[in-house]
Amino acid sequence: MTSQGRPAVGESDLRRWSEALAGIARTGLAFTQSRYEQERFEEVLHVAADMAAVLSSGWTPDDFVAEWMKSVGEGVPGYVTPKVAVGAVVGNDDGQILLVQRADSGVWLYPTGWADVGYSPSEVVVKEVREETGVVCEVERPIAIHDGLRRGFTTVPMYSMVFLCRAVGGELAPHPLECRAVGFFGPDNLPEGMNNSDWWLTHAFAAIRGAPVDFLFDPPRTPPWRTG
Repeated sequence: MTSQGRPAVGESDLRRWSEALAGIARTGLAFTQSRYEQERFEEVLHVAADMAAVLSSGWTPDDFVAEWMKSVGEGVPGYVTPKVAVGAVVGNDDGQILLVQRADSGVWLYPTGWADVGYSPSEVVVKEVREETGVVCEVERPIAIHDGLRRGFTTVPMYSMVFLCRAVGGELAPHPLECRAVGFFGPDNLPEGMNNSDWWLTHAFAAIRGAPVDFLFDPPRTPPWRTG
Protein backbone atom coordinates (compact mmCIF):
# COMPACT_ATOMS: atom_id res chain seq x y z
CA MET A 1 0.00 0.00 0.00
CA THR A 2 1.10 3.60 -0.56
CA SER A 3 1.37 6.16 2.23
CA GLN A 4 -2.05 7.51 1.15
CA GLY A 5 -3.64 4.07 1.59
CA ARG A 6 -3.99 3.31 -2.12
CA PRO A 7 -2.66 0.02 -3.55
CA ALA A 8 0.87 0.30 -4.90
CA VAL A 9 1.18 0.29 -8.67
CA GLY A 10 3.29 -2.53 -10.14
CA GLU A 11 4.46 -3.56 -13.59
CA SER A 12 1.43 -5.81 -14.08
CA ASP A 13 -0.87 -2.82 -13.51
CA LEU A 14 1.03 -0.65 -16.00
CA ARG A 15 0.95 -3.42 -18.59
CA ARG A 16 -2.78 -3.94 -18.08
CA TRP A 17 -3.49 -0.22 -18.37
CA SER A 18 -1.32 0.07 -21.46
CA GLU A 19 -3.07 -2.82 -23.19
CA ALA A 20 -6.49 -1.44 -22.24
CA LEU A 21 -5.69 1.98 -23.70
CA ALA A 22 -4.27 0.38 -26.84
CA GLY A 23 -7.41 -1.73 -27.21
CA ILE A 24 -9.70 1.29 -26.82
CA ALA A 25 -7.67 3.24 -29.39
CA ARG A 26 -7.58 0.42 -31.97
CA THR A 27 -11.30 -0.26 -31.57
CA GLY A 28 -11.99 3.45 -32.01
CA LEU A 29 -9.91 3.52 -35.18
CA ALA A 30 -11.88 0.55 -36.49
CA PHE A 31 -15.23 2.31 -36.17
CA THR A 32 -14.71 6.04 -36.56
CA GLN A 33 -15.03 7.89 -39.85
CA SER A 34 -13.98 11.23 -38.35
CA ARG A 35 -10.45 12.40 -39.09
CA TYR A 36 -10.48 14.36 -35.83
CA GLU A 37 -11.34 11.24 -33.83
CA GLN A 38 -8.73 9.22 -35.71
CA GLU A 39 -6.04 11.67 -34.61
CA ARG A 40 -7.22 11.47 -30.99
CA PHE A 41 -7.22 7.67 -31.02
CA GLU A 42 -3.76 7.64 -32.57
CA GLU A 43 -2.59 9.93 -29.78
CA VAL A 44 -4.01 7.55 -27.18
CA LEU A 45 -2.20 4.70 -28.92
CA HIS A 46 1.10 6.57 -28.61
CA VAL A 47 0.49 7.16 -24.88
CA ALA A 48 -0.14 3.43 -24.43
CA ALA A 49 3.05 2.70 -26.39
CA ASP A 50 5.10 4.97 -24.13
CA MET A 51 3.81 3.00 -21.12
CA ALA A 52 4.51 -0.35 -22.78
CA ALA A 53 8.04 0.66 -23.76
CA VAL A 54 8.90 1.41 -20.14
CA LEU A 55 8.27 -2.27 -19.38
CA SER A 56 10.12 -3.57 -22.45
CA SER A 57 13.84 -4.27 -22.70
CA GLY A 58 13.95 -4.17 -26.50
CA TRP A 59 10.95 -2.39 -28.00
CA THR A 60 10.55 1.36 -28.56
CA PRO A 61 7.22 3.22 -28.47
CA ASP A 62 7.26 3.33 -32.27
CA ASP A 63 7.67 -0.46 -32.36
CA PHE A 64 4.54 -0.93 -30.25
CA VAL A 65 2.53 1.56 -32.34
CA ALA A 66 3.55 -0.18 -35.57
CA GLU A 67 2.65 -3.62 -34.20
CA TRP A 68 -0.71 -2.46 -32.83
CA MET A 69 -1.63 -0.67 -36.05
CA LYS A 70 -1.23 -3.96 -37.95
CA SER A 71 -4.27 -5.30 -36.10
CA VAL A 72 -6.57 -2.34 -36.77
CA GLY A 73 -9.54 -3.62 -38.74
CA GLU A 74 -12.75 -2.02 -39.89
CA GLY A 75 -16.04 -2.23 -38.04
CA VAL A 76 -16.89 -5.28 -35.92
CA PRO A 77 -13.84 -7.36 -37.07
CA GLY A 78 -11.67 -4.55 -35.72
CA TYR A 79 -13.21 -4.58 -32.26
CA VAL A 80 -10.28 -5.47 -29.99
CA THR A 81 -10.96 -8.25 -27.49
CA PRO A 82 -8.71 -10.51 -25.38
CA LYS A 83 -7.34 -13.61 -27.07
CA VAL A 84 -8.83 -16.91 -25.90
CA ALA A 85 -6.82 -19.84 -24.58
CA VAL A 86 -7.76 -23.21 -23.12
CA GLY A 87 -6.02 -25.10 -20.34
CA ALA A 88 -6.22 -28.67 -19.09
CA VAL A 89 -5.95 -29.90 -15.50
CA VAL A 90 -5.29 -33.56 -16.33
CA GLY A 91 -5.30 -36.08 -13.50
CA ASN A 92 -4.34 -39.75 -13.47
CA ASP A 93 -5.43 -42.71 -11.34
CA ASP A 94 -2.73 -41.88 -8.76
CA GLY A 95 -4.14 -38.41 -8.12
CA GLN A 96 -1.25 -36.70 -9.91
CA ILE A 97 -1.45 -33.68 -12.21
CA LEU A 98 0.03 -33.43 -15.70
CA LEU A 99 2.48 -30.51 -16.03
CA VAL A 100 4.58 -29.21 -18.89
CA GLN A 101 7.76 -27.15 -18.75
CA ARG A 102 7.26 -24.48 -21.38
CA ALA A 103 10.03 -24.12 -23.93
CA ASP A 104 9.86 -20.33 -24.07
CA SER A 105 10.01 -19.51 -20.35
CA GLY A 106 11.01 -22.73 -18.58
CA VAL A 107 7.96 -22.32 -16.33
CA TRP A 108 5.99 -25.42 -15.30
CA LEU A 109 2.24 -25.17 -15.91
CA TYR A 110 -0.73 -27.30 -16.92
CA PRO A 111 -1.03 -27.82 -20.72
CA THR A 112 -2.47 -24.74 -22.35
CA GLY A 113 -2.78 -23.26 -25.81
CA TRP A 114 -4.65 -20.79 -28.01
CA ALA A 115 -8.18 -21.65 -29.09
CA ASP A 116 -8.35 -22.75 -32.72
CA VAL A 117 -11.03 -21.73 -35.21
CA GLY A 118 -13.34 -24.61 -36.07
CA TYR A 119 -12.91 -26.42 -32.76
CA SER A 120 -15.02 -26.23 -29.63
CA PRO A 121 -13.07 -25.36 -26.44
CA SER A 122 -13.19 -28.96 -25.20
CA GLU A 123 -11.96 -30.24 -28.56
CA VAL A 124 -9.00 -27.88 -28.41
CA VAL A 125 -8.21 -29.22 -24.94
CA VAL A 126 -7.96 -32.82 -26.17
CA LYS A 127 -5.84 -31.73 -29.14
CA GLU A 128 -3.46 -29.54 -27.11
CA VAL A 129 -2.87 -32.19 -24.43
CA ARG A 130 -2.11 -34.83 -27.05
CA GLU A 131 0.19 -32.52 -29.06
CA GLU A 132 2.09 -31.09 -26.09
CA THR A 133 2.44 -34.19 -23.92
CA GLY A 134 1.51 -37.36 -25.85
CA VAL A 135 -1.24 -38.06 -23.30
CA VAL A 136 -4.75 -38.97 -24.42
CA CYS A 137 -7.37 -37.42 -22.16
CA GLU A 138 -11.10 -37.23 -21.69
CA VAL A 139 -12.69 -33.90 -20.80
CA GLU A 140 -14.92 -33.97 -17.71
CA ARG A 141 -16.02 -30.37 -17.15
CA PRO A 142 -14.83 -26.74 -17.07
CA ILE A 143 -13.53 -25.68 -13.66
CA ALA A 144 -12.13 -22.17 -14.17
CA ILE A 145 -11.99 -19.10 -16.36
CA HIS A 146 -9.58 -16.29 -15.68
CA ASP A 147 -7.87 -13.18 -17.01
CA GLY A 148 -4.20 -13.80 -17.85
CA LEU A 149 -3.19 -10.15 -17.48
CA ARG A 150 -4.85 -9.85 -14.10
CA ARG A 151 -3.21 -13.06 -12.89
CA GLY A 152 0.18 -11.85 -14.11
CA PHE A 153 1.20 -14.88 -16.16
CA THR A 154 0.82 -13.35 -19.64
CA THR A 155 1.85 -10.09 -21.26
CA VAL A 156 -1.00 -10.04 -23.78
CA PRO A 157 -4.73 -9.66 -23.08
CA MET A 158 -6.04 -13.20 -22.69
CA TYR A 159 -8.94 -15.14 -21.18
CA SER A 160 -8.22 -18.77 -20.34
CA MET A 161 -10.85 -21.49 -19.97
CA VAL A 162 -9.58 -24.39 -17.87
CA PHE A 163 -11.08 -27.89 -18.05
CA LEU A 164 -10.76 -30.85 -15.71
CA CYS A 165 -9.63 -33.92 -17.65
CA ARG A 166 -8.74 -37.55 -17.01
CA ALA A 167 -5.75 -39.29 -18.61
CA VAL A 168 -6.92 -42.42 -20.43
CA GLY A 169 -3.97 -43.39 -22.61
CA GLY A 170 -0.94 -42.36 -24.59
CA GLU A 171 2.68 -42.03 -23.47
CA LEU A 172 4.54 -39.01 -22.14
CA ALA A 173 6.32 -37.32 -25.05
CA PRO A 174 7.04 -33.56 -24.86
CA HIS A 175 6.45 -31.56 -28.02
CA PRO A 176 9.94 -30.76 -29.37
CA LEU A 177 9.17 -27.08 -30.01
CA GLU A 178 6.72 -26.19 -27.24
CA CYS A 179 7.89 -28.13 -24.18
CA ARG A 180 11.20 -28.86 -22.50
CA ALA A 181 9.73 -31.65 -20.38
CA VAL A 182 6.42 -33.16 -19.27
CA GLY A 183 5.37 -35.34 -16.37
CA PHE A 184 2.81 -36.32 -13.77
CA PHE A 185 3.40 -34.88 -10.30
CA GLY A 186 1.83 -35.23 -6.88
CA PRO A 187 1.43 -32.48 -4.25
CA ASP A 188 4.67 -33.59 -2.55
CA ASN A 189 6.97 -33.80 -5.57
CA LEU A 190 6.16 -30.72 -7.65
CA PRO A 191 8.94 -29.45 -9.93
CA GLU A 192 10.81 -26.25 -9.22
CA GLY A 193 9.91 -23.27 -11.37
CA MET A 194 6.12 -23.20 -11.09
CA ASN A 195 4.84 -19.71 -11.78
CA ASN A 196 2.09 -18.05 -9.76
CA SER A 197 0.57 -21.40 -8.83
CA ASP A 198 -0.76 -20.65 -5.33
CA TRP A 199 -4.18 -19.56 -6.54
CA TRP A 200 -4.96 -22.58 -8.76
CA LEU A 201 -2.91 -25.60 -7.67
CA THR A 202 -4.84 -26.55 -4.51
CA HIS A 203 -8.08 -26.16 -6.45
CA ALA A 204 -6.73 -28.40 -9.23
CA PHE A 205 -5.67 -31.24 -6.93
CA ALA A 206 -9.02 -31.11 -5.14
CA ALA A 207 -10.84 -31.42 -8.46
CA ILE A 208 -8.62 -34.36 -9.49
CA ARG A 209 -9.47 -36.14 -6.21
CA GLY A 210 -13.16 -35.74 -7.00
CA ALA A 211 -13.80 -33.26 -4.22
CA PRO A 212 -16.62 -30.75 -4.81
CA VAL A 213 -14.96 -27.52 -5.92
CA ASP A 214 -16.39 -24.16 -6.85
CA PHE A 215 -15.92 -22.81 -10.36
CA LEU A 216 -12.80 -20.63 -10.14
CA PHE A 217 -13.00 -17.13 -11.61
CA ASP A 218 -11.74 -13.61 -11.08
CA PRO A 219 -14.34 -11.70 -9.04
CA PRO A 220 -15.23 -8.15 -10.04
CA ARG A 221 -13.08 -5.38 -8.60
CA THR A 222 -14.38 -1.98 -7.53
CA PRO A 223 -13.01 -0.05 -9.25
CA PRO A 224 -11.17 -2.41 -11.63
CA TRP A 225 -8.35 -0.01 -12.51
CA ARG A 226 -7.06 0.77 -9.03
CA THR A 227 -6.91 -2.68 -7.47
CA GLY A 228 -4.82 -5.81 -8.11
